[in-house]
Amino acid sequence: MTQLISLLTSAVIFGTVILYGAVGEILTEKSGNLNLGMPGIMYLGGIAGLATAFFYEMYTPSPIPALSLALSFLAAVAASMLGGLIYAFLTITLRANQNVTGLTLTIFGSGLANFFGSSLTTLAGGVGQISVAATSQAYRAYIPALGGLGNFGKLFFSFGFMVYLAIAIALIAGWFLGRSRVGLNLRAVGEDPATADAAGINVTRYKYLATCIGAGISGLGGLYYTLDYIKGAWTTGSAIESLGWLAVALVIFATWRPARAIWSAYLFGVLYWVYNYIGGLTRSSVELFKMLPYLVTILVLVVVSMRRSKEAQPPRSLGLSYFREER
Repeated sequence: MTQLISLLTSAVIFGTVILYGAVGEILTEKSGNLNLGMPGIMYLGGIAGLATAFFYEMYTPSPIPALSLALSFLAAVAASMLGGLIYAFLTITLRANQNVTGLTLTIFGSGLANFFGSSLTTLAGGVGQISVAATSQAYRAYIPALGGLGNFGKLFFSFGFMVYLAIAIALIAGWFLGRSRVGLNLRAVGEDPATADAAGINVTRYKYLATCIGAGISGLGGLYYTLDYIKGAWTTGSAIESLGWLAVALVIFATWRPARAIWSAYLFGVLYWVYNYIGGLTRSSVELFKMLPYLVTILVLVVVSMRRSKEAQPPRSLGLSYFREER
């Protein structure tokens, strides 16, 4: 029972990172924009939040955790939305190829983040842990009385606030896309922008807002990873990038439904970490187990394609630039 609780707890923590990325990407794709720069945007959110917390704590004799948390949170959202704005300007206004622009943004975001991350590590003394203890503790804080309720408390109440925020954002996004008038207009833009334009919907405005807000949500995944998941450290490898691509795969697995992405993200977490609870595995076997989320996504994609369910299909104009003159 203890091992099961440990696996589920690890799955929730891991799944929260990709849940942010997936919900942001779903919102973006519902407008018809295929933003493959999401891993790069998660990088921007992670490094912006970490750098803000680091400099605040370094230059403040008695840092206030709540203020540091608020500053790093806002910095992450702002940097991520700026990345989304760059993508939107290139693909919506300049009508650049969405796939190429997204991949370029991923390379740019990872390079920029790793450059500044290495600089922060050097300033912190050349070790992996960066001096943001107060901020990291604020992100990981939970109510001790609830977390101490045995296995039940550990499974449901021993996480920082960003775990519950991710669930709330996913539920709100699901309601927004399915129930609100603005959300239905956004879906119309993603399905057929020409028809939406003829109906008086400002296609450009909807695409810009969906892309920027979606990027801001995805950037929170990078923030959660740096300040909660790895407790205020920076890894110069491709950890955030791999999680970003996993978030993109989660969008397909969840069939573009934010609420479904919640349990799907946690399932991905279980599949990704289950090898830790199986004895006698070789290094090669571990890598095969880490492929499970992607293999399951491919299987779901095949099943969805065979069923041809309209509700499970991507927006019809996904990845296509809109030219009003061709209407």
